[in-house]
Amino acid sequence: MNKADLITKMAEKSNLTKKDTEGALKAFIESVVEALEAGDKVQLVGFGTFEARKREERKGRNPKTKEEIIIPASIVPVFKAGKEFKDRVNK
Repeated sequence: MNKADLITKMAEKSNLTKKDTEGALKAFIESVVEALEAGDKVQLVGFGTFEARKREERKGRNPKTKEEIIIPASIVPVFKAGKEFKDRVNK
């Protein structure tokens, strides 16, 4: 399912226009991104949690040259599915 398919499905379920649904989806995504940028996490009970985690600097290897390289520390977005979500997927 791509973004357009998701918007269509959401519009059908919510009885909103596709334009309104697209606006709502964009607002949701932007709100989650802003929260993670600010260091907050977003918890949606029954669905899951979005958060940003710090990944430490580590050693890696260039697969082409086999040369060891240092991969710098970074902050990565993470999604952890909630119990209800996992249970429905695993039915």
